[in-house]
Amino acid sequence: EVQLVESGGGLVHPGGSLRLSCAASGFTFPFGNYGMNWVRQAPGKGLEWVSTINGAGSWTSYSASAKGRFTISRDNAKNTVYLQMNNLKSEDTALYYCATDPNGARRGQGTQVTVSS
Repeated sequence: EVQLVESGGGLVHPGGSLRLSCAASGFTFPFGNYGMNWVRQAPGKGLEWVSTINGAGSWTSYSASAKGRFTISRDNAKNTVYLQMNNLKSEDTALYYCATDPNGARRGQGTQVTVSS
């Protein structure tokens, strides 16, 4: 059974930074065979795709709101995916999930990010 455990969220001021981590386990094949994603859910809204990385870590994609501020990366030796978030804005406040698909159908329990002054 695939398990995804996110961590690293917290309360940060606008303009601040956070680094989220996602520890993955239970995959049938080596972790590097799987693309991974970050999605988020703001209060009262649906799931929003944020970023995708391929299995090798050689290709990434970002939503318009994340591009230029967020960086997705991975360490396949540690079965971990990261999301470095810089210049955070109040509209980034959300529950952040890592997921095996861009729609977030299979995701972890999430880590809360709150951006507030």
